[in-house]
Amino acid sequence: MLDDLDDIHPLFHGAPSTTEFKKLRKRIIRNVREAIEQYGMVERGAKWLVCLSGGKDSYTMLAALYELKWRGLLPVELVACNLDQGQPGFPATVLPEFLERMQVPHRIEYQDTYSIVMDKVPQGRTFCALCSRLRRGNLYRIAREEGCTAVVLGHHRDDILETFFMNLFHGGRLATMPPKLVNEEGDLFVYRPMAHVAEEDCERFAHAMNYPIIPCDLCGSQDGLQRQQVKQILDGWEKNSPGRRQVMFKALTNIRPSHMMDPKLFDFLGLTRSNPAENSENTDNSNEIPKLR
Repeated sequence: MLDDLDDIHPLFHGAPSTTEFKKLRKRIIRNVREAIEQYGMVERGAKWLVCLSGGKDSYTMLAALYELKWRGLLPVELVACNLDQGQPGFPATVLPEFLERMQVPHRIEYQDTYSIVMDKVPQGRTFCALCSRLRRGNLYRIAREEGCTAVVLGHHRDDILETFFMNLFHGGRLATMPPKLVNEEGDLFVYRPMAHVAEEDCERFAHAMNYPIIPCDLCGSQDGLQRQQVKQILDGWEKNSPGRRQVMFKALTNIRPSHMMDPKLFDFLGLTRSNPAENSENTDNSNEIPKLR
């Protein structure tokens, strides 16, 4: 794709011409394309609801998807969506004006979930769980109303790693955000095409493009969140051993059920030897497994 003004999407007008930025952009696009292909996100006649918070991650996702579509590598219809949840001071005009200027089809939905969260969550508790459920329910409804086949979220590699360690440390399970799932009702896919993209790359890209970043004051104003604690741990590991995040992320894609301890994933009870050594002293019932006392 040539970067003259007549041959690029408006989302890339004014992109830096430095070699460093071009490498960054190429890496992000490659990572997004890999995730889309690896997890089978494209289906015939697909229409995606691309969810925008106004943060660096969602702007980067929008740009990456439109670049792939612009190149003819993403044969799906895209409609951007922002759910205005009624947070005090939320700059409601920023995203609509940006999307109009960028010529991106979009829908802005207002639902005051903020008041519900503030009313239902006891003082001192985090808002994230209830806020996420309310937001997700509204996004599913909007997707159906828009005739979409999938809801597309901007979670990146570091979000996925942090969720894994939160489940490990606090939930007692090995689980994280999957790159592709079907909602409980079974009528919508949920995709995370940014699953392979590093948070640092999102931040560098969005700031280099000078996109109008909107901070999440609802969650970011709370101290002591489990996710922030995990992020600090991962930051420390990365500082002491650069590249460790990517190694840990790779481990999530290279799981060996036979070397874990979940009998629902591996048939330990049915595990047998292929050629057991014969013992001349064995009796007829020597193969029976003795009962534990």
